[in-house]
Order: sequence, then structure tokens, then C-alpha cells
Amino acid sequence: MVFAPLAFMLTFVEVYVYQFSQLPLYGICFSLTALFAMLIFYAGGFGGADAKALMCLALVLPFFPTTLHPPLFGVSKISQTIFPFTVFSNSVLLAALMTLVMLGYNALWRVRTGGKLFEGEYENGSIGRKILVLITGYKVPVQELKDKWHVYPLEDADEGSENSLKRKLVALPKDEGRDAIVERLDKAVKTGKIHDSIWATSGLPFLIFITAGLVLALAVGDIVWICIRVALA
Repeated sequence: MVFAPLAFMLTFVEVYVYQFSQLPLYGICFSLTALFAMLIFYAGGFGGADAKALMCLALVLPFFPTTLHPPLFGVSKISQTIFPFTVFSNSVLLAALMTLVMLGYNALWRVRTGGKLFEGEYENGSIGRKILVLITGYKVPVQELKDKWHVYPLEDADEGSENSLKRKLVALPKDEGRDAIVERLDKAVKTGKIHDSIWATSGLPFLIFITAGLVLALAVGDIVWICIRVALA
């Protein structure tokens, strides 16, 4: 409510006075970015704050700022016309790199503790689900799930009809039902039915990656464009 009108007013005046021929492109850039952000939001790709951040970015930095020192690998055609798309693609790549960080962390945990990554009924579980958990989650005590609202359980435990415990991996955690799952896991740990080592994932807001993607775009450039250029060289 505050940033968007100020960003539009300042950028519109700047483009109108100094780059009048770019005015239609400014409108196209914002329209495409807003449409893209809303589509990703309604598809469940990221939250409302992330969509608004991209739209505000399109208002204040529709094109790569020529007054700054050029990035290390130059300015791509996309950055020259729709700079927010470069920021978004960089953000997605940075978020994807977190999977390698998680995989490395879990490998180190296995070596350091000597414990099993998947035990009990998980050993014969779906390979695909295990891989998703390995690249997105890590093991924490159940108390951490209770203390930190942004940490989501990647497994669930529920008692069956004959007091038998049913456990399953949750590859795509949601806010809905989180507290109930944590309560069930806590009960299972306290009764000794499972170890106090629960698969979980941190709900990092994509806005963190958008911020990092912006810095990377300004300092280094369009990473996707750089990779394509290198591959075709």
C-alpha cells in the first residue's frame, strides 16, 4: 500500500522524463510480471507476499538499472526488458540449490551419528518419497516442532484400531493440520513408540530467495542466460 504507489510514481516520472520511448515497455513489463505472479500464486507456487514483492519490483525496477555498474557477466536481453523475470529465475535456482545443501547435511548426519535415515516401516517405503524428504528435510527432536511454528513435520504417526502405530512420510507439508500432527508425534515419542528424531523442514519464505536473486542479478547477472550462453558456446 505504501511502496507500490511510491515506486510507480518515481519510476513513471523517471521513464517519462528521461526514457519516454520506454513508457509502453514499462506498462508491458508490469502487466506481464503481475499476471505471472498471480498465476504462480493461485497455482500454489508461492505466497501472496512473494507475488506482491515481484509486482512491486516491476514497478520500481522494470529494467536493469543502467546507472549501476554492469553485472559480472553482462546484462541479458530479458534483464533489459523484464528485469523481474531475471530476479525470479535466479530465485528459483537458489531455492533449488537448497536441495543439495539438505542432501549434504543429511549425509553428514548419517556419518556423524551412525543412525539410520529411514527406519522401521520407512525402510520399505516409496523411493520417490524418500528422495523428496532427503532433499527437503532434516531430523529434529519433537520439541523443536513444538517450539518453532515455521518448522513443519515431514512425517505423521497415528494409532490404529488395535493400538498399532501407523507412520507415513509427508512429502508436501501444509499449514492445515500441522498442530495435530505435532501432537500425535509428541505422544508417540513420549510413549516410546518412535525415537525422538523426526523428519521436518523449515518453511523458508520464498521472499528470502527473491532478495538473494535480486542481489545476484545486480552483481552477477541472469544465471539462466549465462548457462545457456555457455552451453551454446
